[in-house]
Amino acid sequence: MQLPQAKLLIDGEWVDAASGETFATLNPATEEIIATVASAGTEDAARAVKAARVAFEDGPWSVMRASERGRILNVFANLIREHADEIIAIESLDGGKPISAVRRQDFPAALDCIEYFAGWPDKISGDVVPVRRDALTYVDRVPVGVVAGIVPWNFPLMNSMWKIAPALACGCTMVLKPATDTPLSVLKLGELALEAGIPAGVLNILPGPGSTVGMALVQDCGVDKITFTGSPSVGKLIMAAAAPNVTRVTLELGGKSPNIIFADANLAGAIKLSSAGIFFNSGQVCSAGSRILVQEPIYEKFCEELVAHSKTLRVGDPFDEQTYMGPIISQKQLDSVMGYIETGKNEGADLRSGGERINSRGFFLEPTVFTDVNNSMVIAREEIFGPVASIIKFKDEDDAIRIANDSPYSLAAGIWTNDVARAHVMAQRLRAGTVWVNTYGQSDPRLPWGGLGGDSGVGRDLGETALSNYTDKKTVWVSLRR
Repeated sequence: MQLPQAKLLIDGEWVDAASGETFATLNPATEEIIATVASAGTEDAARAVKAARVAFEDGPWSVMRASERGRILNVFANLIREHADEIIAIESLDGGKPISAVRRQDFPAALDCIEYFAGWPDKISGDVVPVRRDALTYVDRVPVGVVAGIVPWNFPLMNSMWKIAPALACGCTMVLKPATDTPLSVLKLGELALEAGIPAGVLNILPGPGSTVGMALVQDCGVDKITFTGSPSVGKLIMAAAAPNVTRVTLELGGKSPNIIFADANLAGAIKLSSAGIFFNSGQVCSAGSRILVQEPIYEKFCEELVAHSKTLRVGDPFDEQTYMGPIISQKQLDSVMGYIETGKNEGADLRSGGERINSRGFFLEPTVFTDVNNSMVIAREEIFGPVASIIKFKDEDDAIRIANDSPYSLAAGIWTNDVARAHVMAQRLRAGTVWVNTYGQSDPRLPWGGLGGDSGVGRDLGETALSNYTDKKTVWVSLRR
C-alpha cells in the first residue's frame, strides 16, 4: 500500500502549508503514527478559495460542454475502481475500519456515488415558462459557484464523495476539508482527480483543524455554498459564522435514531440488523439505531438475544477479515463514550453487556448494551457516537411514536413489524428523514439523505435533490415584440 500525498492540494499543485505546520494522523488500532500531514491555515484557505474562484469564473469547468464534464467524472470513477485495493486499505488503516466492511460498504458506496452523478451533467435542465405571447421566458439552472465542503472522520471516503460528485457534476468548483483524524483517503481522491483530468483549481483539498482552516472557509466571502457533515454543535457554529455573508448552508448533523421492534416482528431479523444498526463502524454512525424501542411482550426475550448476539461480535485488528468491530477513532472519542457509559450506570440503566475497554493498546471498546432505559436518561437523549445500545420498553403504537419523536434529532428511524398497514402508518407519523421498514441502515446515492430539522440539520445530500444544493435558478425574459 502506497500512502497518498501528505500535502495540501491547491490549484492543481501539492504544496506545504504556508505556516509550515503539520499534524500526525494515527492508526487507532495501534496508536502509531501513519503519516505527517501538512496542516492548512487561514492563508491556505484564502489561496484555495481564490484558486477555486478563478477556476469557476475563468477556467474551463463551469463553461465546458456538460457531456465533457460527465466524461471526465467517469474517468475519475474508473480510476477509483482501478485503485480499489489501495483505497480500501488506506481507509481501513486511517479510520480503524474493518477492511471487510470497507470493501463491502464504504468503497462501493463511494464509487456508486461518483458513477451516479457522472451521469447528471448533461441532464440538468431548465424550464420554458410561457408567461405571455410577446415574450420568451425561461428558467435556466446555473452552478452556484465555489463550494466549501467539510466532512467528518467516520466515513471520510464516502462522505467526501457525497460532496464532490454532485458539486462537480453541476459545474461548481470546490475546496474540501477532511477531518484531521482521517485525511488520507481524501488526499488519494485528490491524486486521482488530477490524473482524471479535472482541471487545476476545480478540486482543492485542505487537511487541517476545523477551528482554523474550516472556519476560514466558512467566513470567506468568496465561498458561495457551504456543505457540512458533522456534529450539531459545530453545525450551529458554521451556520452562525456563515450568516454575515448570507452564504447558503447545507448541514447533515447528528442522530439518536429510534429502531422500533413490534411484538409481531421477525425476531431473528430484528436482532441481527438492530445489532448492525448500532455496532457497525463501532457505533460511529450518524444514523445509528442507538435507541432500540421494544414492545412489552417480547422485551425480555429481545434483550436476552441482543446481548447474546453482541457477545459473538469479533473486536480487533481491522485488517483481519473476520473482525466485525474495529477501534474507536481516537482517545478523545473513547473517553467520551466511556463517560456516557458511566453516566448510564449512574442514571440507573442496567448495563447488561460490554462497557469495558479492550487491550491497553488501540482504542477498542466492547459492544455495550443497556436495558431498562427510559427516554429521559442522558444515554437516550444525547448522541454517544459509539457502540452503545439503549433498549427502551413501549406499550403500543402511540407510545412508540411518543418516545421516538421525543428527541431533538430527526435523521432516521426503523420499524419492525409484519403488519403492512402499521408499517405505513408509523412511517408517516415518525419524525425522520429516512424510515426503514424490516431492515436498518441502507442508503443509496439515488435517494435523498438528511434530517427533518433540529439537531439533524437542514437540506439533503444525494439523489436528484442534491442538485439543488449546487445549482441556482435564473429567469431570462426575451421580448418578442417587433
